[in-house]
Order: sequence, then structure tokens, then C-alpha cells
Amino acid sequence: QVQLVESGGGLVQAGGALRLSCAASGRDFSNYAMGWFRQAPGKEREFVATISWSGGSTYYGDSVKGRFTISRDNAKNTMYLQMNSLKPEDTAVYYCVGPRYLVAEDPLSGSWGTSRDPAVYESDYWGQGTQVTVSS
Repeated sequence: QVQLVESGGGLVQAGGALRLSCAASGRDFSNYAMGWFRQAPGKEREFVATISWSGGSTYYGDSVKGRFTISRDNAKNTMYLQMNSLKPEDTAVYYCVGPRYLVAEDPLSGSWGTSRDPAVYESDYWGQGTQVTVSS
């Protein structure tokens, strides 16, 4: 049974930083792209970032580009999201996502990983989410 478990969320002041982790089990994701989405109350799920299996190719949403960094440690089957210069509008539940089928393009080139449409990822493996709250 594939499981993705996020951790590292919390309450932080604007301008602060957090590091989220996504630990995978039940499958070796080292040959799969992975990604992060977020969802704020009353809003649609929003693309945050994706990363190729090697970590050499990354995509970011416009609202986080330059502030967030996605990375991974394949030996630990874990993905990370370093979030710096946090803003109140970053407040959301953050989810990690892993593809149900092999996504091994490197650099990322197909719809999985380059598309910002949540519908592209809806049938994939999702974690339960971790809350990030940024106070002003």
C-alpha cells in the first residue's frame, strides 16, 4: 500500500521559513517524479512545485518561484519543500503527490510535472496534507 506522509507544517511569522517533508512508503519513488500542491480555505488546489526523479528538473508555480525550493533524497524515499520568505497568502494545507504510473522523464517534459492543472494529478497518490499558517 502506497503512502505519502507530509510533515513539517506549523505556524510561522511572515518572512520566516519552514521545511516540509514527504516520506513515501509502499513503493520506491526514486524513479518517479513527485510534486507539491497546496489548498487554502475556499480556494482550489494550487500547483506549487514538481521535481524529476533525479532532482535535476524542477517546476514552480509563479507565486512561489524564487522563494520555495523543492528537493529530494532518493535514498530516504523522501521529498522536501524549503519555504523561505513566507507570506500570509502562503497559508494553506500542503500536499505531496506521487504519480500512479511511471513518470521518469528527465528533464520533465510531459503533462505530469509541467502542468499546473490539479486535474492532471487527481488520480495519483496524495498525502493527507500538513497545515502551514503564516501570520502577518
